[in-house]
Amino acid sequence: MAYFAAVLARTEDGWDVSETELDNVETLADLADLAREAAQDDDSVLVFIEQEDAWFAIVRVDGEDDPRIFVSDGAAAARSSYGSVLTDELVDQAGESEFGDLDNLVAELEDEEAAQEQADEDDDAVGHDGVPVGPLGDSHLLTEFGLASEELLGLSGEGAVPGDALEEIAEALGCGEVLEAVR
Repeated sequence: MAYFAAVLARTEDGWDVSETELDNVETLADLADLAREAAQDDDSVLVFIEQEDAWFAIVRVDGEDDPRIFVSDGAAAARSSYGSVLTDELVDQAGESEFGDLDNLVAELEDEEAAQEQADEDDDAVGHDGVPVGPLGDSHLLTEFGLASEELLGLSGEGAVPGDALEEIAEALGCGEVLEAVR
């Protein structure tokens, strides 16, 4: 399976874009380290990953903060080696919950039961290893750069082409030509 991966490092003058290899990436920490190597000071770094127009992902790393992840189609990404690194992390994060009191726990369990009933009714709602079909993760990770959550989700919707979506995202960030040069 062919992948495209690029690192976009925020600089004083805009974005510095370079294609990158993911051969040594086995964990989210590896990917975050790869991004941090490209950072100037503690400026934001984005990693764009796309697999053959099946799915795309954006990982945002700000200094030593935990990476923020958005995947256009969780189930599709979970079937690939690099995508599963991201979806496994997102599914693990979703499974972690802290409850302030028993009422919150009961409400959460009722919500989970209702969600399970809906998933049972719609077999297409869940893909590989229980990872949801469709967008997964933090759709707000680019709002600071002028791309609203709704726009990102729209580029991830049914019928969207991941390669085209990354180009549109790069255009919105002001680095479309530079990204196209490394593709």
